[in-house]
Amino acid sequence: MELRLFYDGLCPLCVAEMNTIKSYDTHKKLCFEDIHLPEFSERFPDLNKQQLNDRIHGQLPDGTLVSGLDVTYLAWKFVGKGWVYAPLRWPVIKWFADALYLVFARHRYTISYLLTGKRRCQPCISASCQVDKRE
Repeated sequence: MELRLFYDGLCPLCVAEMNTIKSYDTHKKLCFEDIHLPEFSERFPDLNKQQLNDRIHGQLPDGTLVSGLDVTYLAWKFVGKGWVYAPLRWPVIKWFADALYLVFARHRYTISYLLTGKRRCQPCISASCQVDKRE
């Protein structure tokens, strides 16, 4: 495992993206952790769940936390699709992309509702490092 992704398993758009990334993760470089699972706080007592919920985070094998579009780029890079997000990490674009991402993260449930008709996914319990398809 090269990257552990901490994602909002109640957000339809977040779950859809994690499922898409997981479908490309044929070499099992990523581990997916839904921060809303009941055992999450027990498994990761040193992590602040509210900070993880404010925006996506990832953890590298050395324990370094990465967040926002930086971790999204890394996840796609590890599955061979980094070029999708690479332009968002270019110096001038990065500032604007990060600002827009923060707006998205803050309003993701409303945006999800506008795009999918669902504000939140139904919670369900899954094993660690899994992403479930939710209705």
